[in-house]
Amino acid sequence: MKKIGLVVVSAILLSSCNQSQKIGFVDNSKLINEYQEKMDLEAQFEKEKQAFQKKNDSLNVVYQAEAEDVQLKYGNAPQSTQEEKYQIFGQKWQRIQQQIQMDQAAIQRNYTTQIDSLINNIDKKVEAYGEKNGYTFILGKNEGGSVLFGKAETDITDAVLKELNDSYKK
Repeated sequence: MKKIGLVVVSAILLSSCNQSQKIGFVDNSKLINEYQEKMDLEAQFEKEKQAFQKKNDSLNVVYQAEAEDVQLKYGNAPQSTQEEKYQIFGQKWQRIQQQIQMDQAAIQRNYTTQIDSLINNIDKKVEAYGEKNGYTFILGKNEGGSVLFGKAETDITDAVLKELNDSYKK
């Protein structure tokens, strides 16, 4: 009885060893950087940054004009009046600077959130690609060295990237 069990276990092990495993890898940097949705996201972020910078530049012009105006109006006023007007002016612009910093942080947070979501979406699509195409493993190649070498025929980056971009166009 023990011999039959040993033969069955050996047969199962041999059959599982003989099954070929399909393994591929993707270049993570290329996959992410050449994904059209990411490029569109970066272009949108760049537009937001430029609009923000334009608004900030306009506020700086207004600040300079108001600073000159306060100086002209109250430069010859009594010391107590000057201090009061400069303090009011300073507080006003301090609030504006705080708002600018909050707006800038919100733009950055939004971009980071969208990039994180995009990367999660890529991971899911790579998993679906692997399932659909019969891969046992799809490894990620990056600067950290998770794949140090892979034969060119196992590099499926372009195929996965094409599928990602085709899916995004839809």
